[in-house]
Amino acid sequence: MNAIADDGVQPEHYYHKLVGPEPEPAFHDPAELERYWGRRWGAADEVSPLRTVLVRRPASGLAAITEEAWDPRAGALVDPRRRWYWRGSKAPNMQLVMEQHAALLSALRAEDVEVVEAPEMPEHTKSVFTRDPMLTVPGGAVITRLAPRMRRGEEASITRTVAALGMPILGTITGTGLAEGGTFVKLRRDLAVFGLSIRCNPEGARQLAAILEPLGIELVTVPLPGYTIHVDGQFHMVDDDLALANTHRLPYEFLARLDDLGIKVVSPHPDEQYACNSLTVRPRRLLFPAHCVRTADRLAAEGVEIVPVPYDEILKNGGGIHCSTMELVRDW
Repeated sequence: MNAIADDGVQPEHYYHKLVGPEPEPAFHDPAELERYWGRRWGAADEVSPLRTVLVRRPASGLAAITEEAWDPRAGALVDPRRRWYWRGSKAPNMQLVMEQHAALLSALRAEDVEVVEAPEMPEHTKSVFTRDPMLTVPGGAVITRLAPRMRRGEEASITRTVAALGMPILGTITGTGLAEGGTFVKLRRDLAVFGLSIRCNPEGARQLAAILEPLGIELVTVPLPGYTIHVDGQFHMVDDDLALANTHRLPYEFLARLDDLGIKVVSPHPDEQYACNSLTVRPRRLLFPAHCVRTADRLAAEGVEIVPVPYDEILKNGGGIHCSTMELVRDW
């Protein structure tokens, strides 16, 4: 028989009382993360100093793209089996692809950013774009669910990679939800944007909002026009109060919200709209597509430091510098 304490309480019940629940401080409290998860994982914004980034080398399967796949309707090389597309009429220059990606990694390391490489996925031609299978917030990662079947499987690979580092997985988009990291932008610590598009649906937004709510982050949805897939191709935070944006591809309500938040918007040169797909490594310092020189001049006039990175060949694969990097840790 169990002994009875003097106050009539079963001892095993009293043990639970002594060690009983401590919900505070919250999981994402910096001290809790550092003590139990090894470091302050995640990011609270898009502009604080970048410490650790996730990348993946371009897939060797890009070499299978041939000029016979030219589709004049799309203005691109398109695989009839829907495994890839490549902008323009020329097949990928694989040597240049690899050189440009290596230059991006060198630029990151020159900024004292720790570079983590996920394993290559040879047949996944878009897997170089590590921004999409996940997103990060204070405390860890949210694994997304990619829309096109040609990209399915990247989520599992990314999950294994970051979990092996010890990074907490805060949630995963499931069911019929579609969400991709390229359409998620943190405007400030308590406010983020999710672009609704052909690739990212309301169910994905609903699930993501539920994951972010305990962190005190409000998620605002922004409908993107036409076949625009992600916010990061049209909008990029350069500092807490400065952004680069293709304003003609964003709804007025979103632009008005930026104005209310005191965020000044600079527009790229009309011939350089891909300039938005860059990476802020610290406030007003960008890794920036080297061919967008006129937009670089506009940003320099705002006190922005530009680190040019040649990336025009990889851009033909459908994504740029921002798409090719996923922040795992920023100061917060």
